[in-house]
Amino acid sequence: MALKKALRYFNFAVAALVVAAAAVVYWFAWRPLPRTSGRLEAPIRQRATVERDHLGVPHISAASVEDALFAQGFVTAQDRLWQMDSLRRWAAGRLSEVAGPQALQEDRRSRALRLERIAEEHYRSLSEQDRAPLAAYARGVNFFIQTHRRRLPLEFTLMGYEPRPWRVIDSILVGLQMYQTLTNTWEQELKKDALLAAGDKEKVNFLYPVRAGSEVQPGSNAWVLAGSRTASGRPLLAGDPHLAYSIPGIWYLVHLKAPGLHVAGAAIPGLPCVILGHNDRIAWGVTNLQFDVQDLYQEKLDLRSGRYVFRGRLEQARLERDVIPVRGSAGVEFRQWVTRHGPIVSDEGNRPLALRWGAAEPGAFQWVFLDVNRAGNWQEFTAALARYPGPGQNFIYADVDGNIGYQAAGRFPIRKTFDGDVPVDGASGDYEWEGFIPFEELPRSLNPPAGLIVTANQNPFPANYPYRVNGKFDPPYRAAQIHALLTARGGWRADQFPAVQKDVYSAFAHLLAREFVSACERRKVTNPALTEALALLRAWNGQMEGSEAAPFIVTLGFQHLRKNVAERAAPRRAALYDYLMAPVALEKLLRERPAGWFEDWDRKLVEVLADALEEGRRMQGRDVRKWRYGHYHKLLVAHPVGHRLPLVGKYFNLGPVPLSGSATTIKKAETIMGYLIGPSLRLSMDVADWDRSLAGLVAGQSGHLLSHHYKDQWDAYQQGRAFPMQFRRVEAAGTLVLEPGR
Repeated sequence: MALKKALRYFNFAVAALVVAAAAVVYWFAWRPLPRTSGRLEAPIRQRATVERDHLGVPHISAASVEDALFAQGFVTAQDRLWQMDSLRRWAAGRLSEVAGPQALQEDRRSRALRLERIAEEHYRSLSEQDRAPLAAYARGVNFFIQTHRRRLPLEFTLMGYEPRPWRVIDSILVGLQMYQTLTNTWEQELKKDALLAAGDKEKVNFLYPVRAGSEVQPGSNAWVLAGSRTASGRPLLAGDPHLAYSIPGIWYLVHLKAPGLHVAGAAIPGLPCVILGHNDRIAWGVTNLQFDVQDLYQEKLDLRSGRYVFRGRLEQARLERDVIPVRGSAGVEFRQWVTRHGPIVSDEGNRPLALRWGAAEPGAFQWVFLDVNRAGNWQEFTAALARYPGPGQNFIYADVDGNIGYQAAGRFPIRKTFDGDVPVDGASGDYEWEGFIPFEELPRSLNPPAGLIVTANQNPFPANYPYRVNGKFDPPYRAAQIHALLTARGGWRADQFPAVQKDVYSAFAHLLAREFVSACERRKVTNPALTEALALLRAWNGQMEGSEAAPFIVTLGFQHLRKNVAERAAPRRAALYDYLMAPVALEKLLRERPAGWFEDWDRKLVEVLADALEEGRRMQGRDVRKWRYGHYHKLLVAHPVGHRLPLVGKYFNLGPVPLSGSATTIKKAETIMGYLIGPSLRLSMDVADWDRSLAGLVAGQSGHLLSHHYKDQWDAYQQGRAFPMQFRRVEAAGTLVLEPGR
C-alpha cells in the first residue's frame, strides 16, 4: 500500500514537472511565434495584407510602397528580430555588451573599421529619396518591438536583454557589415607584403595572379540564358550566392505588391526591398565582383602625439575614443588615430598602417534597390545601378522582352601609380586615389551573340582595360564548368538549374590528380604506401564527392604542394600563402615547370604526395580505400544561442553532415577566415512564367527555434531541390490583415 502511494506521488511529481516544463516552453518559446492570421491595428495609411504560404514566405499587398515596406519591416522582425539585432551589434562593435568578453575581439575589429561612425556619417548625407524606404522599414520593425515587449524571441530571454528601437542607421550598419564581408582585402595585402619581404619577389608575385587568361567573359554563381537556349524560347536566370553558413541564414524571402511595385525574391534582414529576384518584367541576380577597394598606407606617424607627415608637411591625426561595454565586467577603452587615409588598423613593429576603404568614402551608401525593384527594362535597371556605390557586384539581367545583360556596378578607385596589392607610402602623396572608374566604362554586355552570360567571381575586366585592376578574384574553374554544362545542350528549364548548382566537378583537382599519377609513373614508383592511392587517383573522375577517398587525397596534395611552392618563394613564410588564385598559379607551374623552382618536378610531386598521404593516415587510418572526403570536409552550423541549451541544443544546429564540393567546383565549399563558405540561397527564375521560378534557403524562413519554418528547407537544400516562388498565384496558409490604427 505504501509502495502504491509512493508511486502515485512520484507520478504526480513527474506530471507536474512535465506540465511546468511545457508551460515554460509555451511561455518563452511558443508564445513569441509570429501571428500569421487575424487582424491587427497598425500605424499605416490604408489596409494591407500579409499572406504566408506553406514555407512561411510573406506575400505583402499594400495600397502604397511606404505601407508595403512598413509591413516588410514588421514581418521580418516577426521572424528574424534577434538576427537583425545581432547583425547591427556585430557591425557596431557592441556584441560584448550582451555576450560578454568572448565577443571582445570581434568588437575590436568592428571598432577598428569605424563601422558605426561611418554609418552615422552616411545617414547625415542620405537624400530624402533614399532615406524614405529605410525609414518606412524601420517603423515596421519598431511597431513589432513595441507590441511584443512581453513576447520577444527566445534568444532575448536566454541572454537577458531587450532590443532597443530600430533606426535607419541600423539598416546602414547591416549594409556595411555585408560590405566589409565582401571587400576584405587589407589582411591579404599584409600577408603578401610579408612574403615579399622574406623571399624572391619575382616568385612571390608569380603566386599572386590577378587573372588566369581563361576567364569566361564577362566575369557566388549566377548565369542567364537567352531564349535561344531554353525550352520556352524566353530567358532563364539563376543564382546561388556563396556566403558563410549561418542559422538562420542571411537571406529572407519576401513578396511585395503595391502601386508601381510588384517584386519577389531574397532580402537581407535589416534592409528593405528585394536584393535579388524578379518583378513582373525583369529578373536579376548578383555575384561579388571582388575588386579591391581597400588600401593600406604606411604613415610617418608619432603614435604619442598623432602628428604625421604628408607631402612634406605635418598634419594632425584625429584621436577617436570609445568605450566598449562588456557584460559582466568594466567597459574596455578603445583608442584609435585616424589620418587623412583612414584609421590606423595596425601598428606592429612601430609601423602605423592606415586603411582607406571605399565604404568610408562620402556617398558610399545610397539605397538604390527600390529603383531596381521597380525597373521595367534594361535602361531603367542600369540607371538605378549607376547610383549603386558598393560593395562591387556583378549584376545579371533578363526581361520579358527577351533581353539578357550583364553590368558591373560599384565605386572602384582609380590607382594610376600603384596596384593596391601591398601597403604603400602614405607620406609622399604619390599613391592617392584619383577618383572612381566612371560607371559608363565598367564592364557590361547586352544580348551577347553566344546567348548566355556566366559570372562566378572571376575577373570580368579585359586584359587591355584602361584602368589598373586588382582584387580577390576567384579562379575561372567554376565559371568554365558552368559554361560547359550550359552549352552542352539546349532546351533548358528552370527546374533543371538546381542540378547545375550542385555540380561538384573540379577541373583543377582532376588535373592535379593526373599530375601526381604521371609523376609517379615516370619515376617508376613501386612503394606500396603510394600504389593504392595512385590506383584511386587513376580511376577518379574529378568529382569532389564526400563519399570518396580520391578528393581527400587530392585536397591534402594541393595543400602540401601550395606549401612547398610558397616555401620556395619565401622561406619560413609559407603559412601566409592562402590566396584564392593559388590554383591558377600552381596549374601554370605544373604545365610549364619553369626553372628555378625545383630541380626535379616529378620527384617533388612524389614527395608532396607521400607527405599528403602520411598526413591522411594520421587523420583517417592506414587503409586509404576507407578514407572519405566527407569525414574531413564537414558542415556543422551551430545556432549562436540555441546550441547551448541542455539536452535539446543539438536539434537547433545544422549538421554535422559530410560535404561535397570544393573551392573550385560550382557547388562551392571552402573555409575563408575561419568561416565555411557555401551556397546561401538557390534561385532559378523563369521569365516565361514567373510561377515556375524556384527558390531555396539553407534552413528556413524563421529564426524562431520552435517554428515549423526554422529548418523545413534543410533536407531539400542538401538534395539540391528548391521550391516554387508563388507570384501570380499565392496559396495562403494564413492571412494577417493590418488595419490603419486610430
